[in-house]
Amino acid sequence: MQKRIYFLSDFHLGAPDAASSLDRERTLVRFLDSIKSDAQEIFLVGDLFDFWFEYRLVVPKGHVRLLGKLAELSDLGIPLHFFMGNHDMWVKDYFQKELNMQVYDRPVLFERQGKKLIVGHGDGLGPGDHGYKRLKKLFRHPLAQWLFGLLPPAIGIGTANYFSRKSRAQTGASEEVFLGAEKEWLIQYANRKQAEQPVDYYLFGHRHLPIDHPIEPGARYINLGDWIRYQTYAVMDEGMIALKAFERPESTIIRS
Repeated sequence: MQKRIYFLSDFHLGAPDAASSLDRERTLVRFLDSIKSDAQEIFLVGDLFDFWFEYRLVVPKGHVRLLGKLAELSDLGIPLHFFMGNHDMWVKDYFQKELNMQVYDRPVLFERQGKKLIVGHGDGLGPGDHGYKRLKKLFRHPLAQWLFGLLPPAIGIGTANYFSRKSRAQTGASEEVFLGAEKEWLIQYANRKQAEQPVDYYLFGHRHLPIDHPIEPGARYINLGDWIRYQTYAVMDEGMIALKAFERPESTIIRS
């Protein structure tokens, strides 16, 4: 059987409430079950969880169906890759130890099936959003993580969940509208990178909108969308990457 490479992101498990998160998690498990027979590799491109922090002996409760399914896939010998998102950047070594999953904190260049791919979550890339970029540097600093770790889990995780909900409320409907190539920061980032060192594909999450857009010369920018509204993912087969939807109409995908 021809093996394929899968890319998906932005599950935001835990949001906006336990019931809808559990339904989303079960959908993800069905999807992972459907691809395990032909998956060569799986790339999880950030924001799997609406919040994640690894205390020395504690991780956030819940999400056991997804974590168990990922463990099963790993035990089957399928390589797993995880890119830290802005909601789950405080990953330490839990995923590596429990899931044998490679973890990345920035975009990485890969060569697969004869093509070059840049893969990353996408937060803090491109022009603008300088306030977030400063905040990201602060949050990524080891001292900030150590200080947060001093908080009891009930206080630390509760506070983080509050700010996560506030962030989503501020973003709101702006995530649902394609702004045009000249205003989409990740397209601008891909254009700049392509002029410096051409590749074949740019695959990002973060934007929450499934987009397939050409990058000249000869590349494509693919935003993986999310599993809150779209249930979209990308699959690489014989060097070609297609953006698809699972149990949802593909008419929601923005193609240029």
